Amino acid sequence: MARRTVHDLVNEAKAQVEELSVDQLQAELAAGTATVVDIRDFRERLAVGVIPGAVSAPRGMLEFWFDPESPYYQDRYQLDQRYVFHCASGWRSALAAQVIEEIGYTNVAHLRDGFTDWVESGADVEDAPENAKWMKRPRDEPLPK
Repeated sequence: MARRTVHDLVNEAKAQVEELSVDQLQAELAAGTATVVDIRDFRERLAVGVIPGAVSAPRGMLEFWFDPESPYYQDRYQLDQRYVFHCASGWRSALAAQVIEEIGYTNVAHLRDGFTDWVESGADVEDAPENAKWMKRPRDEPLPK
């Protein structure tokens, strides 16, 4: 079998999944028809901010949190809902959307050029929420629920 590069994998995913521009994603957000899923690492979110209203689902946990058969499944993710994934540049999110479709979700897309394009377009950006479980806090302070 010939070696496949990350470029091959990303290009295959982009050919299979729905890709949205910033304008298209903004329209879906305004209509309230989609949940934006930020798959970037929490350090990326802290450093450069987040799309307002986006939920965090780190790429490493995605399949586990979305698959109803997984012991780590989070029931906030439902098979019949609309999810738009994003990362920094659109590579990881293309792969993420592809694998979530393979799990059985049918209404999935990704932000074609990622958070970088979102910022460059002048769209709103918020700081990462300070109450997130992954924020560093004193050892005696409880984690948020």
